[in-house]
Amino acid sequence: FCLENTDPRTRGRGIQLLSQVLLQCYSLLQEKEVLHLVLFYESRLQDHHLVIPSVLQGLRALSMCEVLSPGLAVSVLKAIFQEVHVQSLLQLDRHTVYSIITNFMSTREEELKGLGADFTFGFIQVMDGEKDPRNLLVAFQIVRDLIAKDYALGPFVEELFEVTSCYFPVDFTPPPNDPHGIQREDLILSLRAVLASTPQFAEFLLPLLIEKLDSELQSAKLDSLQTLTACCAIYGQKELQEFLPSLWSSLRREVFQTASEKIETECLAALHALSACLSRSVLSSDSEDLLDSFLSSILQDCRHHLCEPDMKLVWPSAKLLQAAAGASLRTYHRITRSVLPLLLEQYTKHTQSSQRRTILEMLLGFLELQQKWGHVEEDESTLLSLQAPICSVVFSALTDPGVQLQLVGIKALTVLGSLQGFLSSSDLELVVDHLIRLALHEEDSQSSEAAMEAAGSLAPIYPKVFSGRMVPRLEEELQSGVSSSEREESYHDHRSLWQRCLQALAAVSTHTSIVRETVPVLLQHLQKVQKGSEARNTQDVVSVCQSLHRVALQCQQDVEGCWYFHQMVVPCLLAMAVQAAMQESTHTLLGKVLLEEEVLAAMIPVISAATTHLSPELAAQSVSHVVPLFLDGEVSFLPQNSFPCSFQPFADGECLEAQGRLVALLMAFICSLPRDVAIPQQEWLLRELLALSCSCNCPFTATTAAKCFAGLVNKHPAGQQLDEILQLAVNRMEPGLAEGPRRTQALTLLLWVTKALVLRYHPLSSCLTDKLLGLLGDTELGPAAADGFSLLMAESPDVLHKGCHADVRIMFRQRFFTDNVPKLVQGFHGAGPDVKANYLKGLSHVLNHLPKPVLVTELPTLLSLLLEALSCSDRVVQLSTLSCLQPLLLEAPQIMSLHVDTLVTKFLNLTSSPTMAVRIAALRCAHALTSLPTPVLLPYKARVIRALAKPLDDKKRLVRKEAVAARGEW
Repeated sequence: FCLENTDPRTRGRGIQLLSQVLLQCYSLLQEKEVLHLVLFYESRLQDHHLVIPSVLQGLRALSMCEVLSPGLAVSVLKAIFQEVHVQSLLQLDRHTVYSIITNFMSTREEELKGLGADFTFGFIQVMDGEKDPRNLLVAFQIVRDLIAKDYALGPFVEELFEVTSCYFPVDFTPPPNDPHGIQREDLILSLRAVLASTPQFAEFLLPLLIEKLDSELQSAKLDSLQTLTACCAIYGQKELQEFLPSLWSSLRREVFQTASEKIETECLAALHALSACLSRSVLSSDSEDLLDSFLSSILQDCRHHLCEPDMKLVWPSAKLLQAAAGASLRTYHRITRSVLPLLLEQYTKHTQSSQRRTILEMLLGFLELQQKWGHVEEDESTLLSLQAPICSVVFSALTDPGVQLQLVGIKALTVLGSLQGFLSSSDLELVVDHLIRLALHEEDSQSSEAAMEAAGSLAPIYPKVFSGRMVPRLEEELQSGVSSSEREESYHDHRSLWQRCLQALAAVSTHTSIVRETVPVLLQHLQKVQKGSEARNTQDVVSVCQSLHRVALQCQQDVEGCWYFHQMVVPCLLAMAVQAAMQESTHTLLGKVLLEEEVLAAMIPVISAATTHLSPELAAQSVSHVVPLFLDGEVSFLPQNSFPCSFQPFADGECLEAQGRLVALLMAFICSLPRDVAIPQQEWLLRELLALSCSCNCPFTATTAAKCFAGLVNKHPAGQQLDEILQLAVNRMEPGLAEGPRRTQALTLLLWVTKALVLRYHPLSSCLTDKLLGLLGDTELGPAAADGFSLLMAESPDVLHKGCHADVRIMFRQRFFTDNVPKLVQGFHGAGPDVKANYLKGLSHVLNHLPKPVLVTELPTLLSLLLEALSCSDRVVQLSTLSCLQPLLLEAPQIMSLHVDTLVTKFLNLTSSPTMAVRIAALRCAHALTSLPTPVLLPYKARVIRALAKPLDDKKRLVRKEAVAARGEW
């Protein structure tokens, strides 16, 4: 009845119902039914305009039918092209037309290609005048498919270009709260993919790009440059030939004149792409060599500026030449042949250090490009013909008194060394001599560090030269430094040299053969230093450990080097520490330095780095020695293993307290093992660690035992054994927390075990966290328990992190936040005035370590508490809250604007806090306030500027610096 009704609205409703049914069941239709429906819908396209949207929905359903008879797709599209004026329809109906075309293109490609250029022309008419970004994304995709799938464009290439290029450059700003989420960048990339999809567009596109490059609009320039770069990937000489002079002229002008770094970068990328495109084109014998003439233009316009190292155009010219030279080996040879001799001549001609530095930096840029092609080829290379003058220039820079020139010289030296076959053996010896001189004797630490880095980079390329020449020299210097430092009067003069020798030995240990030379030297010096007894030796031992740590990190990726280092260093450090602990137990002073916290803390990263990258087989071999050492006193695997008494680190007794400190080294080793390595006697070890952490009087030993216990629990497979050991831990902790002299040790154990379980989502973690929340109301332990929330959320440096194979689940912080922040808030509201600060401190620690996007979503509910935390007298709470609020001012300005009055008052009050760190944080927050909307800030402007005048006179320079920045912004 509806379909035959004379009222178009009623007919429309009938067709709408039928179309909605077809959209649900199109896959069930038979071929005859589809044919019948298509013919019906085609005839309806001539109906009243009110009916057309429903007709198109029905055709969209039918375009998805697999049983569509051959020829029907072409028939439907012809009918649409002929009967429907698409651009007069609403956005959704236009989108339906694009969907029908897309569906047919993906399933009926050959049929549509049978239409020839008529299909392209029909689509051009459909798209012409489209304005909605949702539809444009689909339309651009259709054009891309037309070109990529080789549909016939016929005489309509220019029309197809015009109908798409009219949107270039894209000018679109998404409306606020746009539900479709289409960004300007989406349209730009989609349109660029169309414009750069075929060389057939070149004759129309390149003039358009040149025109937009010459415009004043920065976004248009950027878009044009990026599109040009994309086009060069598919163009050849033929497409570019006519436009090269204009393109070069525009690129040169932009680089010479622009103040925008982005535009300069894109110009250089476009020039690089043009040069690469011309390099790829195969020349026929009679055609002109476009690349050669293009590079000649670049050289003609840029080369002479290189002779003026103090002038403005020297760097833009060098960058243009380097962009072209980096495109291919051919462009590199052509440009360096002209430029390198000129730069070498200019270096000799100019004598000022700053000018020489500029020239050498340009030379360095060209040398770095050669690295892209590796080996220096003898036949074509300009570099080899200029080997002597290049080396001479670089060596002269290394002896220049100017530090900045030295630094560029060191970089150039590294690059020359990386060019295979460039440096002769005599040059290499000279290189090593220069690096030793700079590393050890150069006053400026920058040059010294750079020389060490360079030695580390070159050592793997020339291991024989460095192990044969550099290591013995460093050892000799180290020896003289130690013997001199033993004489008090020259101690301070030689200490710096001695430390530099240690650093240089570590820096050069980047190849296994060199590691085998340097590690024994470092260990030997560690043993020498340990035998002294003065306080200064602590720092010396720490210095050697820092060098060993660096070597360990450098060995990690090399299986052989890693195992050699582990075998050599770990037993040696353990032996020295055990020896020192025995001597302490037998009351001799020798070696006491090794038991100091600072020294043990420096040994931990060495042992940890030497262990984390071991293969499971080698780790199992090592653990079978180390665990029996601590549990059974089995010292046979240690070097120099004749000790005055037995090693019992877990035994009770005051005289054995020194041995207990060495649990720190056990922790470093055992908590760094891969998770799949079985630990012998693990249950016994866990019980001993638990007992030590609860009963030891020494805070350092108790803490390291707790950390070691936590590290093992975190990796322990789930099951009855783990449940039993955790129950045992809870039974030890609860009475310890309740009362007695060791409440702090019990709290430390609680914190580390909780962290171990929180990281792996263990069910017991919530029970332990509740215990911790309960302690916030304790007047004695409350502040320490509040600080414990920082420990739970922060990355731990030595145990329980991914680097040491701990079981760390993703988003554990978000989960902890969701489970515990409501309890913290509830506890705060119910707490007495003397412990409220503990809850605020705990909360601010949790928020401080939470990913900012998560924090922004929770901000409205928590902001009032954070503002209250600013009034707390505890400076840790203040600092933590300020560092939490600062990024939120930048990331959630709308929410923060609602509280601007309170924020301004609180921040300004805290700028006169007695604590320097709080004053600095408050000033940074006052600075961050300026990112809120201007109308919100204007009422406070005068008041803030007046208040920020006071910290300009602060007695601390760092505070004054922040005050200047904040007040200037206001």
